[in-house]
Amino acid sequence: MEKKASGPTVETVPDGDTRTRLVCPDCGYIEYTNPKIVVGAVCTWQDRILLCKRGIAPARGRWTIPAGFMEIGESTAQGAVREVWEEAEARVTIEGLIGIYEIPHISQVNVIYRALMQGPECAAGEESEAVALFTWDEILWDELAFPSIRWSLERYAAGGGPSVGVAPPRSGPGFG
Repeated sequence: MEKKASGPTVETVPDGDTRTRLVCPDCGYIEYTNPKIVVGAVCTWQDRILLCKRGIAPARGRWTIPAGFMEIGESTAQGAVREVWEEAEARVTIEGLIGIYEIPHISQVNVIYRALMQGPECAAGEESEAVALFTWDEILWDELAFPSIRWSLERYAAGGGPSVGVAPPRSGPGFG
């Protein structure tokens, strides 16, 4: 008996497509590999900004806004609210979109919101070593986890409507 292939194993350009995809030779299933969506928020309480010290790789021990991968079945705003709770145990209300930060070299799209904390209460979640509320002048700029975090904070401070930023091409570890 001939053994059948298991799932999408053949690289080919499917009919009606222009890109090489993995296709199952048995049933024709096409596997589409798409960018990951990261959702997050610049959260404020009065004149302070909520930051989390990462407890996981990459960039463990560096500061970030609450953010993470979007889950199936949620909107980007719902995902941002969930990430704030998971990483900082803070309750927030989304106020608007800060912008979209694209990182093509790692196939990632960040959707970042402006959020108002419902109170000053926050605590380190499972993926955070610590959380803190910083004034603008207290932010540890040299200890931010990723360029996308600096971009998000600077776009927040600039105010105005949503913006789109694109990361520079990859030039070393930790870019993104």
